[in-house]
Amino acid sequence: MTLLLGLGFFASIAAAARALFAGGEGASGVINVISYVEIATTGNATDFGDLTVARKTRGASSSTRGLFGGGYDGSGGTNVIDYVEIATAGNATDFGDLTELLTSHTSLSSAIRGVWGGGYANKDVINYVTIATTGNALDFGNLVSGDMSLVGTASPTRGLFGGGQNGGQTNRIQYITIASTGNAIDFGDLTQARWALAGCSSNTRGLFAGGVVTSTYYNIIDYVTIASTGNATDFGDLTVARRYLQGTSSSIRGLFAGGTDASKYNVIDYVTIASTGNATDFGDLDTAVVWPGALSNAHGGISA
Repeated sequence: MTLLLGLGFFASIAAAARALFAGGEGASGVINVISYVEIATTGNATDFGDLTVARKTRGASSSTRGLFGGGYDGSGGTNVIDYVEIATAGNATDFGDLTELLTSHTSLSSAIRGVWGGGYANKDVINYVTIATTGNALDFGNLVSGDMSLVGTASPTRGLFGGGQNGGQTNRIQYITIASTGNAIDFGDLTQARWALAGCSSNTRGLFAGGVVTSTYYNIIDYVTIASTGNATDFGDLTVARRYLQGTSSSIRGLFAGGTDASKYNVIDYVTIASTGNATDFGDLDTAVVWPGALSNAHGGISA
């Protein structure tokens, strides 16, 4: 009986894992829509609420609170950070500001801290906030080099930044220790240099998916073991080769949403992070969009 109760308890936690996708650029410009899915199921996204500012943005989250920081608002970069309570649908509220206007940047988080790094044009800045409070971001340190259109992912202790552009596409993976401050350190290389890719993670494994080089769109999914250093290994393929998608996860399942090649997509893909293999269709966002901010209440930066 105890065993059955225990299994039921953990199943209920898995079922409660929720992913949010916010903003992005649709057919008529940047949008403020936030939608959500339950990660353990499959199906189309449901309306959650609205951002305070319509924009292409980047998400960071704890198990209770989701933050969306910076992004492109249709005319330039923004420093806006807004937040929602992930379990409760509703509109976002102002949290504070990043240290500067950021677009084409990325994000990652632990259960305690949200981190944003890089950006247009070839910024090496890294910002952080304490998710449970409100207020302006603080300087964390610098990337190995100034990169834009890179991607972030994390374990509870370590944050990784992968790919991007800096005068040309890069295959670089770099890392930070999230609870400290300081400059990023080289980790290894992706299997393919590319930019405008997406990331997600369990507490042990980080995935990097999609991206582009010139006009070649990739369906590649790479993975690394976050606690080590070294080069990425092939995981499998997305259902559609594309760039400007975004990823998030539970500790078990990774999701990749939106993106574009010659057309914008509303597709959501999923993979089982602990295995390898090709992605499977999960469902659809409520609109075809590029670079929606993505976060969850159960990603690898949260799970112990």
